[in-house]
Amino acid sequence: MDFELPEELILLRETLRRYVDTKMIPIEMETCDGPDLKAEYARRFEDDAKELGLWLMEVPDEFGGQGMGVLASVVVTEEISRSIALPSRGFHFTGPNVRSILYALTDGMKERYLYPVLRGEKRACFAQTEPDAGSDPGSMRTTAVLDGNEYVINGVKRFITHADKCDFIQLMAATDRDKGSHGGISCFIVDFDTPGVSLGTQYETMMGDRPWEIVFDEVRVPAENLVGAEGEGFKLGQRWLGSGRLRHGARALGVAERCVEMMTRYAKQRVTFGKPLAERQAVQWMIADSFLELHGARLMVYHAAAKADAGEDFRNEAYMCKYTADEMAFRVADRCMQIHGGIGLTTDLPIERMWRQQRSYRITEGPSEVMKMVIARHVLNRYG
Repeated sequence: MDFELPEELILLRETLRRYVDTKMIPIEMETCDGPDLKAEYARRFEDDAKELGLWLMEVPDEFGGQGMGVLASVVVTEEISRSIALPSRGFHFTGPNVRSILYALTDGMKERYLYPVLRGEKRACFAQTEPDAGSDPGSMRTTAVLDGNEYVINGVKRFITHADKCDFIQLMAATDRDKGSHGGISCFIVDFDTPGVSLGTQYETMMGDRPWEIVFDEVRVPAENLVGAEGEGFKLGQRWLGSGRLRHGARALGVAERCVEMMTRYAKQRVTFGKPLAERQAVQWMIADSFLELHGARLMVYHAAAKADAGEDFRNEAYMCKYTADEMAFRVADRCMQIHGGIGLTTDLPIERMWRQQRSYRITEGPSEVMKMVIARHVLNRYG
């Protein structure tokens, strides 16, 4: 078995490591205004991504992108995530955020939605989570009822990132509540200026993000705005969430790598009771545990990405990556904060922000408990 990256990805990783160290980390404490990237830095990072040859790297060739694989995406995400210069949600260094849902549109719909997103002319958001249907989408209450050649949509979605800045919504709604996630959920494209669509509550979170509620009140959309067939929405959403879980894993690797770097350097510099922290066994064990856990998670994430690139079923590996890497990175960030002591609690260092973000990722896009539940189901079926 070959555990080494292909040569071209090793070179890419080295190039990005230098870029992050010299262009991102030195300015990372000043690039964001709350949860958003300042416009001047957004333009700079977009230009840098194009100069590095990474723009639209994940977009298939047929749509004008580079069609680079999942493993390449993992490497890029891991390296970029070593810095907090970019928002952890809502900004994609390699181009607009394009979910696989948009590739499933008809040709006419692609002209209206996909290509404007790729050109940066439109922005989309994804709306699935509800007040009573987060980890259990099958219980969603937002409904879409066919009325002639239109669907009538009613319901509320919650925790939708950048809903106030989007032009259209990739919406999951129940077309048959009795079937739940087994054929009862459908996907729709809904223009935000459609009558009956409105913003509800905006939430202030510990991470600094400010997601929204979106309210749908007798919203009528053309039947042609149904993506795929009726009842296929859950499958379409899970296809995107599967690759998203690998991105979770990759991001966690970058955060943990940066924390190991910081805790190691600080432990060598900080002297207490006449000795550097690096000579204290309690500190050595925290550093060793962090390095060991990072190494194991990296192998898991790279293996899952390789399976995805080979066209194999990687769903279970994606669940394991999401759970293992997100939990690992939070522990490593916590140890990094502990080793830094009081200064680690301040906003002068990036540790507290990484700690807060990693705590949130243990909940968002699939809580750790749900990941373990699905993994357990797989193990019970395999060895039953």
